Amino acid sequence: MSSNEASHGFIRSDSVEWENTGEGIRRRILGHDADLMMVRVVFKSGAVGYVHNHPHRQVTYVESGRFQVEIDGRKEILKEGDSFIVGSHTPHGVTALEDGCLIDVFTPAREDFLKKEKT
Repeated sequence: MSSNEASHGFIRSDSVEWENTGEGIRRRILGHDADLMMVRVVFKSGAVGYVHNHPHRQVTYVESGRFQVEIDGRKEILKEGDSFIVGSHTPHGVTALEDGCLIDVFTPAREDFLKKEKT
């Protein structure tokens, strides 16, 4: 799959490269078009997705592991099967309390991720 073209139909995970995004964190874009993007993010225990914000709306599903999630200054521990939603420009971040994986969905697509993606 080309990094800047919209995804169509079926996407095989082995056709998309992983991108290292920080110490103990890597991501793989699972599919996207201009309005929607799904990303798998894998964390090693102790890895931190620092508090940040962006104009995109985001919903995240905890596929595995346990995470301390901070949204707009409020912190909670989430585990496998839990999820959270973040509005535009809302500060948020996570800390992996154990090895784990998050599935992030953004609207619109994160153009900044596509510019960094390598295939």
